[in-house]
Amino acid sequence: MLFPIKQNEINKLIPAVATGKQFNSALGNPQKIFQRIMISAIGGVITLLISQSQVTSQFYSLWLVLGVVFLLYILWGPILEASRKNSKFKSFTFSALVDGYISDVYVEDRVENKQEQANQDGRLEVLEKKRTFVILDIEDEDGFIGNISFPLQKKFNILTKGMRINCVVFSNRRDFDTIQAISDAWCPEINLWVGSYPFLLRPAFEEFVNLRISG
Repeated sequence: MLFPIKQNEINKLIPAVATGKQFNSALGNPQKIFQRIMISAIGGVITLLISQSQVTSQFYSLWLVLGVVFLLYILWGPILEASRKNSKFKSFTFSALVDGYISDVYVEDRVENKQEQANQDGRLEVLEKKRTFVILDIEDEDGFIGNISFPLQKKFNILTKGMRINCVVFSNRRDFDTIQAISDAWCPEINLWVGSYPFLLRPAFEEFVNLRISG
């Protein structure tokens, strides 16, 4: 069943500024973190060196500020990325609380990145790094809602078909004939959160679910 959510309610469930969980999620894998560190270090050093050569210039303060901004990129980069994700979800016209169940649980291997590397013969070969994901199909009494996926962890082994699941769906159609996005989800029977990104403020959403459904 779908329970429509008002805009002021969705603003309480999805923060405007990134939370700690969202920051950690937006940091990404080690390769992405390394890229941010390199951008932060190289950009910061170059702009600070330029600023030192512009001490007597009216642009000295500007270059100095740019240098600090680059050095702090490792911090504000994930915050900006997370905030953009939040903003994208909140931009949909309509949202609704889903009170459904898991209709299927399965896993699949996905390619996370590809890298070219020379083999012993000197020929380039493509190496694929794969990761196993869990996929949950979600349905309610009216039929199929959609699915969510997330990296496999041991704690997800307890997920089974038929379990109750709550999440938020987003659409630009009032009848939700086309669902354009699905948030992370909560399985209240086992008190387990699932999803690839923590869009929802979890204590607030759990309370919201209890008030709208159980209450």
